[in-house]
Amino acid sequence: MAGHSKWANIQHRKGRQDAIRSKLFSKLAKEITVAAKMGDPDPDKNPRLRLAVKEAKSNSVPKDVIDRAIKKAIGGDAENYDEIRYEGYGPNGIAIMVEAMTDNRNRTASNVRSYFTKSGGDMGQTGSVAFMFDRKGEIMYPASVGHADTVMMAAIEAGADDVESDEEGHWIYCSDTDLNEVAAALEAALGESETTKLIWKPQAPTEITDLETAQKLMKLIDTLEDDDDVQTVTGNFDLSEDVAAQL
Repeated sequence: MAGHSKWANIQHRKGRQDAIRSKLFSKLAKEITVAAKMGDPDPDKNPRLRLAVKEAKSNSVPKDVIDRAIKKAIGGDAENYDEIRYEGYGPNGIAIMVEAMTDNRNRTASNVRSYFTKSGGDMGQTGSVAFMFDRKGEIMYPASVGHADTVMMAAIEAGADDVESDEEGHWIYCSDTDLNEVAAALEAALGESETTKLIWKPQAPTEITDLETAQKLMKLIDTLEDDDDVQTVTGNFDLSEDVAAQL
C-alpha cells in the first residue's frame, strides 16, 4: 500500500471541477456512443458500455445525455470514430500516453504532434513509451468508505492486485481483464465506487520537484485534454508535495 500520485490527486480534483463543462460531457458521451455501437446497447450485457455509463454518472452527466448517446448508436446516427493511441515525451523527458477517438486521423495526429512540439517535447512512434505503463483497471472509493486496512482486505478478497490509500481516498488496481468482476465484488463489500475505469498506470513514476517543469507538464496535459478528439492523457510522473501545493 502506498500514497497515491499527487498528480492523480490534482487530476481527480480538476475532474470534479470540470464536471460542469460541456467539453467533458461530450467526451464521456462519445465513449458511451462508441461502446454502444461496438457491442450490445444494454449496459448489463456490454461491459465497456457499463463502465462508460458509470464514469459518466460519476461526473454528473445528466441521464438524458447518457440515454441520448446510447440511442444515437442504436439509431445508426453515430459517427465512425477510430480509436488511436499516441505516445511521446513531454518536458524533462516525461513519457506521456494520449488516447483519442477521431473521425479524422490526419487532423488529430497533426494537432497532438504540435502540442508536444510547442511544449518542448516530441511525439514518438507507437510503442515508444507504452512499455513504461501497465494497462490496469482502477476502482476509486472515497476515504469515508473505511479504514485502509478494511479496504485492503476487501480488495484482496475481490481479486485485486494492489491498493493505494491516502487522506483523499482509496485506489484499487486489478488486471484490465478482471475489472468488471473485481468491481462487482467490491460493490458487494463496500458499496458503489466513485469511479471504475481502465487506465495506463506508470510503472516507475519520475518525481517532479521543480515547479517550472511541473507547470510546463501541466500546461501540455491541459492543452491535450482540451482537444475534442482526446479522451485521456497519462504521464509517468508524480509531483512532490511542495510542487503539488503550488499548482
